[in-house]
Amino acid sequence: MPMMTRDVLLEMELEEDDEEDGDIALENLEQTIVSGFGSLESQQDFRTPEFEEFNGKPDSLYFNDGQRRIDFVLVYEDESRKETNKKGSNEKQRRKRQAYESNLICDGLQLEATRSLVDDKLVFVKVHAPWEVLCTYAEIMHIKLPLKPNDLKTRSSAFDNFNWFTKLLQVDESIIKPEQEFFTAPFEKNRMNDFYIQDRDTFFNPATRSRIVYFILSRIMYQVRDNVKKFGINKLVSSGIYKAAFPLHDCNFSSPSEDLSCPNERYLLYREWAHPRSIYKKQPLDLIRKYYGEKIGIYFAWLGYYTQMLLLAAIVGVACFLYGYFTQNNCTWSKEVCDPDIGGQIIMCPQCDKECPFWSLNVTCESSKKLCIFDSFGTLVFAVFMGVWVTLFLEFWKRRQAELEYEWDTVELQQEEQARPEYEARCTHVVINEITQEEERVPFTTWGKCIRVTLCASAVFFWILLIIASVIGIIVYRLSVFVIFSVNLRKISNGTDPIQKYVTPQMATSITASLISFIIIMILNTIYEKVAIMITNFELPRTQTDYENSLTMKMFLFQFVNYYSSCFYIAFFKGKFVGYPGDPVYWLGKYRNEECDPGGCLFELTTQLIIIMGGKAIWNNIQEVLLPWVMNVFGRCHTVSGAEKIIPRWEQDYHLQPMGKLGLFYEYLEMIIQFGFVTLFVASFPLAPLLALVNNILEIRVDAWKLTTQYRRMVPEKAQDIGAWQPIMQGIAILAVVTNAMIIAFTSDMIPRLVYYWSFSIPPYGDHPDYTMEGYINISLSIFNTADFKSRVKESPYAGSKYDTCRYRDFRYPPGHQQEYKHNIYYWHVIAAKLAFIIVMEHIIYSVKFFISYAIPDVSKSTKSKIKREKYLTQKLLHENHLKDMTKNIGVIAEKMIGAAVENSLRPKSD
Repeated sequence: MPMMTRDVLLEMELEEDDEEDGDIALENLEQTIVSGFGSLESQQDFRTPEFEEFNGKPDSLYFNDGQRRIDFVLVYEDESRKETNKKGSNEKQRRKRQAYESNLICDGLQLEATRSLVDDKLVFVKVHAPWEVLCTYAEIMHIKLPLKPNDLKTRSSAFDNFNWFTKLLQVDESIIKPEQEFFTAPFEKNRMNDFYIQDRDTFFNPATRSRIVYFILSRIMYQVRDNVKKFGINKLVSSGIYKAAFPLHDCNFSSPSEDLSCPNERYLLYREWAHPRSIYKKQPLDLIRKYYGEKIGIYFAWLGYYTQMLLLAAIVGVACFLYGYFTQNNCTWSKEVCDPDIGGQIIMCPQCDKECPFWSLNVTCESSKKLCIFDSFGTLVFAVFMGVWVTLFLEFWKRRQAELEYEWDTVELQQEEQARPEYEARCTHVVINEITQEEERVPFTTWGKCIRVTLCASAVFFWILLIIASVIGIIVYRLSVFVIFSVNLRKISNGTDPIQKYVTPQMATSITASLISFIIIMILNTIYEKVAIMITNFELPRTQTDYENSLTMKMFLFQFVNYYSSCFYIAFFKGKFVGYPGDPVYWLGKYRNEECDPGGCLFELTTQLIIIMGGKAIWNNIQEVLLPWVMNVFGRCHTVSGAEKIIPRWEQDYHLQPMGKLGLFYEYLEMIIQFGFVTLFVASFPLAPLLALVNNILEIRVDAWKLTTQYRRMVPEKAQDIGAWQPIMQGIAILAVVTNAMIIAFTSDMIPRLVYYWSFSIPPYGDHPDYTMEGYINISLSIFNTADFKSRVKESPYAGSKYDTCRYRDFRYPPGHQQEYKHNIYYWHVIAAKLAFIIVMEHIIYSVKFFISYAIPDVSKSTKSKIKREKYLTQKLLHENHLKDMTKNIGVIAEKMIGAAVENSLRPKSD
């Protein structure tokens, strides 16, 4: 054991030199690693793992001796049993693997190999980290470990009086026992006596052990050629030398382990978290964090908190929807549209240059009734509420996140994140560090970095332009197909057909265009995911956090344009620049611009949101549930011959699906896109929070089910917060105020109706003695003389029509007026009112948002006190222990000095 300890420390010193000196250290390491890897024959002194037969214990998490715990498993295919003719290639792979495993053993890890019971070509290499290795790397990684039990008392909550109710939602503490809290400090080997070590086997929990072993596996080298290093388990897995590398689940998810020492945490998580019967219960976040690590834990904590806050938004949204539903019969302008004597007598102008017929206004009766549900006063109230709600959510989440940082011991995360192996392998340029004034190695110069950033930004910009081109293609489709629907669906002579009654040309165009848009969105999304990863790999970020943040910004920017561009078009561009029948505006000089229904484009925006938001949720959930399940079933079909055998835990886990490093990234991305739908366009669809709430309740359990039953156990990772997603949500929250104010002002007809009600329904502009909405339809539709078609459109088929006039949606002077077809005074009143509304609404909501942000501190007073108290007690404990050690050492030295003095005084003097 002393020899192994010396080897570990020697290897660590060499590794540290390697990080400091880059390729220079590789020249010193050539003898220890694989010298050049040029001649395979010269490498005959590899240290290989011992092969052992399976001991028949399927639930065992230990080596065959029953003492050494399995911290990681490596899987490879035995080259000697491969059915291939590439013997040279197989031999090279075998040599690389042997070199890697030999270096693992030299670094202090212990390996044991077992051949598969189902497929004899597969070999499972079990990895165990001894106590000395764990202590050495825990100090290097600055891992916080227990000093003493935490004796701080928790304050009573205001909700304790409702304990009878909250107890129903909590996980039973007799099943999942609360974790004992400790004062912690970064581990130091020379202060080992200060730490709370009752049992060496349990001092490092399985998640911490796996994290340490993965840290080692990611940095052990296996080849050096031409001064270029190749190392890390990720590179070996991607190149096919190993088939997989993963930590073990502790038991089956469906039944507890027969091993009495097993904590059965996977079984408990499935039973109390992932099972459908636990859908109403709170999540066992402490157990999730303990089993999967803080990074997974913080995701589910955020998702659960977001879902809880959505409950309030959903209740208010449903209330506003019900208000619109029950008051739709009082919608005067809709009654006028449906009235045969009003809407039935209003003939609307054709909405294209050829073939489109004149049509009666009352064919939009059904869509106008639906529009009354969403375009009501409740929508305005809900838009203002959501502007405040999103601020409350973000501010209270910061407080909750601070509490989790304290509870999960990540307040002062001192672990300096290590560089990615891919980054370290490219460090060939020497530069002077501005802070230390020492030489260090970087992968490229400043000029090279600028070139890479420029190329990456250009690639992202190109793909955004590609999305915009697809949106333009959808718009051209809408303009083209609208003519076909207008000819086939709109016939004045027959308005009794149920299809014509409920499906207008605008609605048919909107639904088909939304479906096509959704398909294009999903296709582009799939392609760009791969492109974004390629761009980020080329950019070569230094750490995994930098990598994920860079990928996050690229993906979100793309997804923002991809998912929201069609909604922005309908909300703010469609029907806004159409001209009038005699002088229409054309797209690309060919396609006549789209017009909205007489009631506006709000209902079309609602339809678009329902299709994209609902379709995305359904598709993602089906994909998340079916894909891993089908893959696992397919994998089990290949091993059906060995179904009756007792399969060890490592082989069962191998046949599960790998999660991948970016698995959690896609979960965040899915929820942030949904967050954008809930906040940016909620003024058009107050039921969006309800749909999001239902989806998220299912999403939590589906994600939990995937992790516990379908995926291999992930390597636990530390995390303080949700990373780059927090500022992204804050940006969406600020933008949401503007978009909702503009939707109410420019997309809905609320402002024009209010202007008519308060100004133009009574003298001097109106003829009604009291404020009323009667006559609004008449004033909101301008008059056009069909004879003017001939003078303004060449070879118009509408010249000489049986209708002398027709109506169109705009506020313009009638023909014969001194300023015919110019915008009238009502138009300018409406524009002024819209601009005033936007300014007032934005200022009010922003003022409330900033006040709330100022009034609610990011960290609660109690949490601050706990952090300061724990820091004080920890420092005091370490200081007192240090003083005790010094006093003891001084006492020993003093005793020796006194003893020496007494001995000298008793010695007889020589003459």
